[in-house]
Amino acid sequence: MILEMKVPSPGESIKEVEIATWLVKDGDYVEKDQAIAEVDSDKATLELPAEASGIITLKAEEGDAVAVGAVVCLIDTDGAKPSGSPEASGPAAEVKAEAPKAEEKKVEAPKAAPVAATYAAQTPSPAAKKILDEKNIQPSDIVGTGKDGRITKDDAVNAVPSMGTPTGGTRGSERTKLSMLRRKVAERLVSAKNETAMLTTFNEVDMTNIYALREQYKEEFKAKHGLGLGFMSFFTKAVTRALQLFPDVNSMIDGQEKISYDFCDISVAVSGPKGLMVPVMRNAETLSFRGVEAEIKRLAIRARDGQITVDEMTGGTFTISNGGVFGSMLSTPIINPPQSGILGMHNVVERAIVRNGQIVIAPVMFVALSYDHRIIDGRESVGFLVAVKEALENPVEILMNNNPKKALEL
Repeated sequence: MILEMKVPSPGESIKEVEIATWLVKDGDYVEKDQAIAEVDSDKATLELPAEASGIITLKAEEGDAVAVGAVVCLIDTDGAKPSGSPEASGPAAEVKAEAPKAEEKKVEAPKAAPVAATYAAQTPSPAAKKILDEKNIQPSDIVGTGKDGRITKDDAVNAVPSMGTPTGGTRGSERTKLSMLRRKVAERLVSAKNETAMLTTFNEVDMTNIYALREQYKEEFKAKHGLGLGFMSFFTKAVTRALQLFPDVNSMIDGQEKISYDFCDISVAVSGPKGLMVPVMRNAETLSFRGVEAEIKRLAIRARDGQITVDEMTGGTFTISNGGVFGSMLSTPIINPPQSGILGMHNVVERAIVRNGQIVIAPVMFVALSYDHRIIDGRESVGFLVAVKEALENPVEILMNNNPKKALEL
């Protein structure tokens, strides 16, 4: 029986996918549920499992765009599973190994006509030598056109200095097709720049109190919950609080209407094997510190293992991007459409700041809020970022209700 395998729908609004990589070869025997291909949609890279066991016949090439519902391969379920190693063995293989190689015809390149070696070859005339010295060109780099190869004045005048110093290094290049996911990300980024009135406002956060809390409770938190107590839980809690104080930042434009949300679905930018992915923490405003850390860990593992689904990256009302893990000091993050705002975190560096009239050294992070000025005014954007700063600098009072152990569920 021949089974036709068709492209399943990865999610709503997705009409086609691209064959990124075949994980099997034409004629291979595959087992049911074995991953046979990786397919790219405009939102994620997904694995395509075999629907039955048998001999596979591929019907699409890598890089082909295939409509959802189209046949990509056939599986002959009556095909016998091969026994032994995949390599051929026995007398047939030995005969094949001993088969004589076809004679190779050697084609010799035509030899250049010999040039008579004389004392004049590549010897510049006095006038030519002066010009070559001015150009810093060696006579050995010039082919003379004069008698017996002598370098004439015209040869020196027409000589061009070498552009760059030869180093013996390679100068190769490679052209590869961008994946559908990468192309879609590029389109969305350009669209965000062209179709929104994007503006960025900045502030700085004194991380002293967060550092002290993490130092005091991180071991107990890990022992109790099996999770690290990172920055993201503090930032997520601060962001969801600020979004409730400034609801315009948690809104988006749809045509001539504004859509506002009474929940906070926070998109978190994470790095995966196929590039940047932005899974969503649903109703992040209801999550505890432990809940945020557990959800971020779960999403990061799924992104790393290539298991993130389209549904897990769909939606989101606001985005947090942490470029600090790569060492970024400051950046202007790009809005993730159709959202209206994104918060950029950066690295923490010890800097001189003024505290209570005294210059002290403190761990400081620069933060950036990029927002769509069509829907968010300066008062809301600046107020939102100040609210985030206040919560992060006073986490015990604002984020933990003056009870860190209860907030951390210790």
